Amino acid sequence: MKKIFSLFLVLVSTVVLFTGCQDRSDLTAPAAPSTGTANFARYVAIGNSLTAGYQSGSLYESAQKYSYAKLIADQAGTSFAFPNIGEPGTRGRLEVQSITPFVSYVNPNSGPLLNATYAKPYNNLGVPGALIYDFLNAYDSLSCFSAVFGGSPNPMFNIVLRNQGGAKTTQWQQTKAQQPTFVTFWLGSNDILGHAASGGTVPYTPVATFTGLYNQAMDSLKTLGCPVAVGNILDVTVAAYFTTVGGQLLQQGVTAVWGVRGTGDTIPLPLNKNLLTLTASAELAAGKGLSKANPIGNRYILDSAEIVGVKTVIAQFNNVIKTAAEARGFVHVDVAALLGKIALAYGTSGGYVVDGVKFTPVFVTGNLFSLDGVHPTSQAHALVANEFIQAINAKYNAKIPAINVATIPGSLVFKQQPSGNVVPNYSSDMFKHILF
Repeated sequence: MKKIFSLFLVLVSTVVLFTGCQDRSDLTAPAAPSTGTANFARYVAIGNSLTAGYQSGSLYESAQKYSYAKLIADQAGTSFAFPNIGEPGTRGRLEVQSITPFVSYVNPNSGPLLNATYAKPYNNLGVPGALIYDFLNAYDSLSCFSAVFGGSPNPMFNIVLRNQGGAKTTQWQQTKAQQPTFVTFWLGSNDILGHAASGGTVPYTPVATFTGLYNQAMDSLKTLGCPVAVGNILDVTVAAYFTTVGGQLLQQGVTAVWGVRGTGDTIPLPLNKNLLTLTASAELAAGKGLSKANPIGNRYILDSAEIVGVKTVIAQFNNVIKTAAEARGFVHVDVAALLGKIALAYGTSGGYVVDGVKFTPVFVTGNLFSLDGVHPTSQAHALVANEFIQAINAKYNAKIPAINVATIPGSLVFKQQPSGNVVPNYSSDMFKHILF
């Protein structure tokens, strides 16, 4: 029976593209883009791991420079400093160790903060793990939500805010100190993601609490007197973290597994109605899920009732975000709709194609999610940046050019590669199955 849980990857083809060198020394630099009534002279991006450019379980330079925020800054022609983490990034980066069979590797090493002495706050104030509470309250690893409310300290606050031994300033205070002329704000996803990723075993932020904190954040930003663009929350249940394991079992003819629901009862769980997390692969490898006596644990399952609950909370959060942003004259960027279009295109036509690049929610080969199954690839960040740019152009009569997604490199990182180890994007035809 265990054989049904063994999934193999077959390398079908490798396409290597060579481009010739051309002498372009006689070309002049393009004119600066028109930003209309928006001013990007001092652009600050506020958010969590999505804003920071976190990929494959880590924060590292070759991903950070393709965060949607940095891409927006590049398109607007403005300088943009971020906490530059040298190779291999923060500890725990997921890398590809083997293609046939597919084996991932967790890099135990970490790289230095290369610009720790940067004299001002960073323009990118995205802190991986930040919740809406943290915007006004967290100034280090011990004052953030996860530490204050019974969880673990989050060292990412120390990396991004750099308050050790100095002033105690939050994301909001460091934003204000820069006297920004433009701000993007994309916080709130972690207020529900932790709940979903833990199979519903970790509580989410109550909607009433989220509403109060979010409106406080918007009121604070309003005092800056500058344009603000606000992103909403993605449907996390679409992410490869939740769809990969169960989807592959269905392809193998497995229609249900024994598991513990959020209610505590152990029943056969149909895989077309319940989601298994990526971490459930270890449970399957240990032989769990085959019988009532040996079920998959609750924290590895987002059951059908929990899925409805997560989607409901996200919809409520997004209503709060839209109402709060529009009431203050901010730009509302419906990033959630973008992910919805990609999911719909995958189901109807096989993928969402932009600039010749196909995006699907499929793990590794779909170009949408990095190896952690949750965070966007560099090319997906370009999609997000274009959504922001489109909304900004419409609101402020600007002509910031969209990003050609095909010019953004792929995001797979291979173990023990030399520097510059982000490889070109591979065709999805290269992979048939994924083995965890």
